[in-house]
Amino acid sequence: MGVGNTRATAKIEIAGEQIEYRVVESADATQPRIDVDIHEVKVVIPEDGAVDPHEFVRENTDWLARKWRKYDEYRDRAPDRTFEPGETFPYQGDDHTLRVRDVDEHEITDEEIVLAKYAVQESSIQDELEALFREQARTLFEEVAAEHADEMGVEYEGLAVRNQRTRWGSCSPKQNLSFNWRLIMAPPEIAEYVVVHELVHLREQNHTNRFWRIVREQLPDYRERANWLEEHSVDLIFTEADL
Repeated sequence: MGVGNTRATAKIEIAGEQIEYRVVESADATQPRIDVDIHEVKVVIPEDGAVDPHEFVRENTDWLARKWRKYDEYRDRAPDRTFEPGETFPYQGDDHTLRVRDVDEHEITDEEIVLAKYAVQESSIQDELEALFREQARTLFEEVAAEHADEMGVEYEGLAVRNQRTRWGSCSPKQNLSFNWRLIMAPPEIAEYVVVHELVHLREQNHTNRFWRIVREQLPDYRERANWLEEHSVDLIFTEADL
C-alpha cells in the first residue's frame, strides 16, 4: 500500500500516559485507520481531508489503549539472548543449544545448532547463525509455496527472503512473494500459514470473506496458527535491533 506524506504529529493521554501518534495522508486509503506496532502509532487518512484524524483517535481510545498495552507487554517479554556458545535459540519451534565446533559446515540436529568454527572466526556467531537461518528459511518457504501454489492453481513470479522488522510476509502487485526469515524459528505450521496467506493474495488482494474462505480451504485450522503468531511473535526476536 502506498502511503503519502506525514501531515502532523500529536499526543493523546490514555490512562495517564502520553502516547504520540503521527498522521499520514494516503492516496490509497478510502477509510481512516490506526496502525499500531511496537515502534509507533500511525493514523492513516484519505487525502480528501474529510476525516479529522484527532477526533478519530479520540473515538478509538479504548482500542488504542489495548493495543498499546499489548506492545508494552511485548517489550517486557522480549528475550535477552547472547550470541555465545551455550545460548538457546528456537528453530522450527523447538529450543536448540548453540555450539561452535571444528566441523566442515554448519549443521542443525534435534537439539543443537552447530556452527563451523572456521566460519565463525572469519565473521561472527551472530552473522553465521543469521545466514544459516536465512538459508533454512528459504528452503522451507520454497517447498511450502510450491506445494500450495500447485494445489491452488496459482503462480508467483519470485520468492524473496527479507529482513522485515514488522511484517511476516507480503505479496507485491507484480506477484512477488516476500517472507521474514525469522519465521524459521517458529513451528513449521506457522510459516506454512504465512506462506498460504500470501499465496491467497494472488487470487484475492484484500482480506475479504472470500479471501479467508480460500485460506480456510487450504488450512482449516488457520485461526489457531494466526493466533499463535500473534501471541508468540515476541519469541521470534533475534536481536534487540528487532524491537
